[in-house]
Amino acid sequence: MPTPYTVRDSEVVVIGSGMAGLTAALHLAPRAVTLLTKTPDLPGGSSNHAQGGIAAAIGPGDGPEAHAADTVAAGAGFVDPGRALLLTREGAERVRALLLAGLPFDRDADGAPLLGREAAHGAARIVHAGGDATGATLVAALAERVRATPSIRVESDAFAVDLAVRHGRVCGVLACHSEGWVFHRAPRVVLATGGVGGAYARTTNPPEATGDGLALAARAGALLADMEFVQFHPTALAVDADPAPLLTEALRGAGALLLDRRGTRFMAAEHPLAELAPRDVVARAIGARVAAGEPVRLDLRPALAARPDGFPTVLALCAAHGLDPWREPVPVAPAAHYHMGGVVTDPAGRTSLDGLWACGEVACTGVHGANRLASNSLLEALVFGARVARDVAERDLPPLPPFALPDAPAVAGEVGAGLLDAITDESRRTLYQGAGLVRDGVGLWTARRKLDRLAVALDALCGYGPVDLAAVRRWGEARNRLLAGRLIVHAALARSESRGAHFRTDFPRENPAAQRHRFTLTDLTGAAGPLTGDAACSIL
Repeated sequence: MPTPYTVRDSEVVVIGSGMAGLTAALHLAPRAVTLLTKTPDLPGGSSNHAQGGIAAAIGPGDGPEAHAADTVAAGAGFVDPGRALLLTREGAERVRALLLAGLPFDRDADGAPLLGREAAHGAARIVHAGGDATGATLVAALAERVRATPSIRVESDAFAVDLAVRHGRVCGVLACHSEGWVFHRAPRVVLATGGVGGAYARTTNPPEATGDGLALAARAGALLADMEFVQFHPTALAVDADPAPLLTEALRGAGALLLDRRGTRFMAAEHPLAELAPRDVVARAIGARVAAGEPVRLDLRPALAARPDGFPTVLALCAAHGLDPWREPVPVAPAAHYHMGGVVTDPAGRTSLDGLWACGEVACTGVHGANRLASNSLLEALVFGARVARDVAERDLPPLPPFALPDAPAVAGEVGAGLLDAITDESRRTLYQGAGLVRDGVGLWTARRKLDRLAVALDALCGYGPVDLAAVRRWGEARNRLLAGRLIVHAALARSESRGAHFRTDFPRENPAAQRHRFTLTDLTGAAGPLTGDAACSIL
């Protein structure tokens, strides 16, 4: 018998409670919004853990054009210049508006924002809040505003399982709540679910970053792009912790130095910008040494001396793992951090499916290319969260036609929990080993076969035991991690070159003729077979 569930009608459903989701919901007021978050409370997602700041060209002698040029340069040829300029122009306006609104940015004695510099930026243009707790400070302030907005109904502990699509139009979302299954029937759905870091065994992302929105959109048939470009943060603490504690880019911007096993700096020989080189360059330089069994350490003392009160989060993380960065350098290694790819959107955040928008890390807006510029992620969430809200509010859509409601899936209950956890652990290790910082064809094909077998094993678990929210979320996140991993591997196999965050030892050079790839889930699972080379991909 079909699983019974409640039907709730909504004008707009926003899925996700990070910077992008909160921004979109606030800008949609006074339109009625249902905000779904799988976390117990606001805020959630990676934004809450962002130590870095927000890049904005608001300082003297700086401008959006220079910021856009740095964004294009970091993106290794795949950034859309027009979108980059849109981001930097509107981003500067958004940040100025937040400053005027009194959000708690760090300021000097005269009230002007303190500006820092990070890797690959040509100027000091990074604004911070709470020192190295920018994300937590800002999303906490936005969450308070969301709670105080009568037109926004927040549904926490709500795990979105699938989108309902009829004739190319999104008609709502099926979710599991603490009280049971709910179908949110809605003509407008906004994905703001964050990235895919949790699909990797070593990541700086919080546990909820499991590629949920990407998987929702992929299963619904939405167009995807740039899936192979996964940025690894160079300096996560090399300790036994999941997630890996992140040491913000701002440390190197303030003077922190990378040292090899002899205590010697090595980045000057790798890139003219040394410690301030683009993230992919720094990450591979560290990763090569770590893979060879050589420890790499980050000497925080120059940065701490320059800004004694500027890094409270970093100091707390080090102390929690028994490290004293005032006394000696701390061990670091790269970890999966940010996904440049995602659901293809236009400048208004519209996806290829009518009635579906996306913003934040789940979206592929064209502003990051093959390698995101530091501190552009929170900026993108602010800019495109607001743009999505404006388009959702202004765009007329015909009423939803009558359609058959979807069936709730049979989900593995507690009987399958152990097997489910084993599948999750193996899928995360497989993706990290086969499609991590450095890749090759053999490793990617091996990862693909393993992930395909794990997907079959996961399907076989459906139908065990009683179902509750915890069981549905565990199953759903395993399902989403696996799909995200398979899509990343699929795209990485199709890109027979090295570019930005995608580095293949069997194709170590950049191909000047290569272009961005876009595809749908049917390219991975359809009867036509998998894509096997650049020529097989559609061009964005």
